[in-house]
Amino acid sequence: MTATALRPARPQTKTKRRTAGTPPRRRRRQNLAGWLFVGPVIFGVLFFQLAPVAASLVVSLTNWSGLNQPKFLGLGNYVELFRADDTFYDSLRNTVVFTIAVVASTIMLGLGLAVLCNQKVKGIGIFRTLYYSPVVTNVVAIGFVWFWLYEPDNGLFNSTLKTIGIDGPAWLSDTRTALVAVIVVAIWQGVGYPMVILLAGLQSIDQSLLEAATVDGATAWRRFWSVVVPLLTPSLFFLTITQFISSFQVFGIIYVMTSGGPNNATSVFIFHIYEAAFGHGRLGYASAMGWVLFIIVGFVTAVQWKLEKRWVHYDN
Repeated sequence: MTATALRPARPQTKTKRRTAGTPPRRRRRQNLAGWLFVGPVIFGVLFFQLAPVAASLVVSLTNWSGLNQPKFLGLGNYVELFRADDTFYDSLRNTVVFTIAVVASTIMLGLGLAVLCNQKVKGIGIFRTLYYSPVVTNVVAIGFVWFWLYEPDNGLFNSTLKTIGIDGPAWLSDTRTALVAVIVVAIWQGVGYPMVILLAGLQSIDQSLLEAATVDGATAWRRFWSVVVPLLTPSLFFLTITQFISSFQVFGIIYVMTSGGPNNATSVFIFHIYEAAFGHGRLGYASAMGWVLFIIVGFVTAVQWKLEKRWVHYDN
């Protein structure tokens, strides 16, 4: 009889039971821990984001002031919005003009500032901070300071123009200049954000590509347009979407500086929603405008994503 035959058999049943019973308990503990971590987030999204969105859709179909009993109108608010509300079209036009001007200007100026701030010179960190500081400055403070600068009698701009014999306009009270004046403030305030994003993109470019282009005889201008700009297209694409969404929802600077005036010359979409909801007590009508805004922003963003493959180049 061999030693193997004399060796007592191992209690395999117990081992199997322990091995088979431990993983499910561990998985249950892990699942419980996971739900405890994500539960507050899910609760917040459901009750503070999705629920209000669904409620606003229902409210947009009613005539409700927030105090009275809601009266169901169906699509009545939407019909009135497109057929009888001239201010809606004024605010939409102003918003489109504002968005195009601000998005194009902030991205182009931000690219120029990013190139300047990418230079290795002493004290460049100070300039980066100065350029970015308006982005994090309180919009009310910015509005009041620029309101004083635009003041027709004693403001800095018109006082400077008077020294050379020019009578400056009433910047914020003239329908011809009010929107332009606000756009200038928005560009000044917002250019720092694209600068930071594009500066990060510039610093991530492989310098060997620029060196190879230099060896091939490319000028600085040609290296910029043929090497740098294509490698920055992912950052430019990101900025195009985010700046569009942000500009289309502008409110604070308009509210502080002009309150939509004069004669609705600076009334933008969000300000018109605010006026309908809190100025006239028409929450249902304001909700309808909110959904129109959602559809417009969603459509334009979808188009941008659709066209992304045609001009965005990823360095794989």
